[in-house]
Amino acid sequence: MKVRFPNGDEREFDNGVLLIDVAKSISEGLARNVLGAVVNGEIKGLQEPVYEDSDVKFVKFEDEEGKEIFWHTSSHLMAAAIQRLYPDTLFAIGPAIENGFYYDIDSKHQFVPEDLEQIEKKMQEIVKEGHLMIREEISRQDALALFEERKDIYKVELISEMPEDEIITIYRLGDFVDLCRGPHLYDIKKIKAFKLMSIAGAYWRGNSDNQMLQRIYGISFEKDKELKQYVNMIEEAKKRDHRKLGKELELFLLKEEGPGFPFYLPNGMIIKNALEDYWRGLHAREGYGEITTPLILNRQLWLTSGHWDHYKENMYFTQIDEEDYAIKPMNCPGSMLVYKSKPHSYRELPIRLCELGFVHRHELSGALHGLFRVRAFTQDDAHIFMLPSQIKDEIIGVMKLADEIYSAFGFKYKVAISTQPEDSMGEKEDWDKAILALKEAVETLGIEYKINEGDGAFYGPKIDIQLLDSMGRPWQCGTIQLDFQMPERFDLTYVDENGEKKRPVMLHRAIYGSLERFLGILIEHYAGNFPMWLAPVQATLIPVSMEHHYEGVKAIEEQLKSKGFRVDLDARDEKMGKKIRESQMSKIPYQLVFGDKELEENTVTVRRYGEKQTETMPLEDFIKMATEEVELKK
Repeated sequence: MKVRFPNGDEREFDNGVLLIDVAKSISEGLARNVLGAVVNGEIKGLQEPVYEDSDVKFVKFEDEEGKEIFWHTSSHLMAAAIQRLYPDTLFAIGPAIENGFYYDIDSKHQFVPEDLEQIEKKMQEIVKEGHLMIREEISRQDALALFEERKDIYKVELISEMPEDEIITIYRLGDFVDLCRGPHLYDIKKIKAFKLMSIAGAYWRGNSDNQMLQRIYGISFEKDKELKQYVNMIEEAKKRDHRKLGKELELFLLKEEGPGFPFYLPNGMIIKNALEDYWRGLHAREGYGEITTPLILNRQLWLTSGHWDHYKENMYFTQIDEEDYAIKPMNCPGSMLVYKSKPHSYRELPIRLCELGFVHRHELSGALHGLFRVRAFTQDDAHIFMLPSQIKDEIIGVMKLADEIYSAFGFKYKVAISTQPEDSMGEKEDWDKAILALKEAVETLGIEYKINEGDGAFYGPKIDIQLLDSMGRPWQCGTIQLDFQMPERFDLTYVDENGEKKRPVMLHRAIYGSLERFLGILIEHYAGNFPMWLAPVQATLIPVSMEHHYEGVKAIEEQLKSKGFRVDLDARDEKMGKKIRESQMSKIPYQLVFGDKELEENTVTVRRYGEKQTETMPLEDFIKMATEEVELKK
């Protein structure tokens, strides 16, 4: 049996060799340092065997696959500790997640935050005992007997649903035994630093008709230093929470009268309008035509688009003249009707239509989260109708536009290509062509990407763009979806150079994703300290003395407002120091102080947000500097 490595090397091993032995054949040091491997695209632990010719890449904690192995094993370590402390506990599932792990448990004991420290101490004891994660393959009959004896209804249910011929694996960690496919660490001594973060409720298998379980979340690392850095980041994230800052800065409201339906306040509308104006300017430059499509459209349209069959549970409905209608969850079907409203020639293509469309999607109340997960939002949609020969260039154009927009806000980003899901429309051949086109476009731009198998939309594959904020946290925002299905379902055509009707290809894309989610991300990215072009109030004007300087400062306020600046004259009968301090607390970019000297010499004493030192400059110079800051979006 041959094993190939990323550097091109190839070695022969006996069939069924364990990955730990493959690693040792390279070096003992490698075997000690790696956490697992990716074998023919599948993540595996070092205690797992290889039975066929394989491509093998060993992974460490810095690799996403390494983190998954590390955090999955940490969930079992936590479960083992809970079992020792509360022996009657039943365990449901305990996966690795994007930031750490959790385990869903059924226990008579009602867990509270004070219990977490006790569980952590027991986890430390188990690590010191020096256990290996033992993997065993057992028969379906033996697996059922094992977990029926333990009265573990959750594992019995999972085993009962497995195919008759599936290999069932269990993992042993000391006296803790769990049904699990893996992958896991070989040696749990690698888990040196961990912290249990929170407790929540979760229904078994996500179904509200099932038992409510207790879910304990945790995080773990190889080193204490990494854990401390993570905990510090979490504390910083709490300070940046967009719900907290949104309230403090009077940007938006979330009310019980409309759960999931945010209210924009005047300050929030300034930012939202600035985002829309910026977006409109770029799209006009790039040759997009802006449209608006109706909020409510009839059932037949949603049947044609496929949403009635594939997305109905996320939609809101009404009746008009005894006919079924739906509030749009997406803008694309409206764009279809716009394209179809007149005949098109191949010479017109590509046709680029953009829309800041207001959509509604039903989200479960437990999933709602500030502006990040809402039921009503504005999507910065665009739909490009094109010839098959134009696909690559149009995707490249969209990627370049997205890069320009994200760069303006200081975001870096990661790219993934999501492939055909199980519940999809269309022929596999069309899907394969679409996926290949996305890959070629991204590779032409020299952008690294990963593949998300089966995570595409039901009508086509997509490019997903994850933004990385100032704290390095990932946020899913942009998406570019290539669609061969909608043009077919809506019978969209163009006339080619031979006078024959042909089917256009279609691109769906959003760059902000939704304005609500993007605003929430911006609030946390900037910690509420918006750049001047976005700040609701760009400068506070502060007279040293209300009695002697108010009139002069009032005239300067009017001058600045006439030039388009958003300024606020603080005319309260308070001390100057208090006014400066409160302006800083409100995260206003500039405090402008005017006394006798400033008004006589037409200068201003400037203090930037977050700085203690001040600078006196001609008022004209400040206006020039501020204008440049706004225009260049510094």
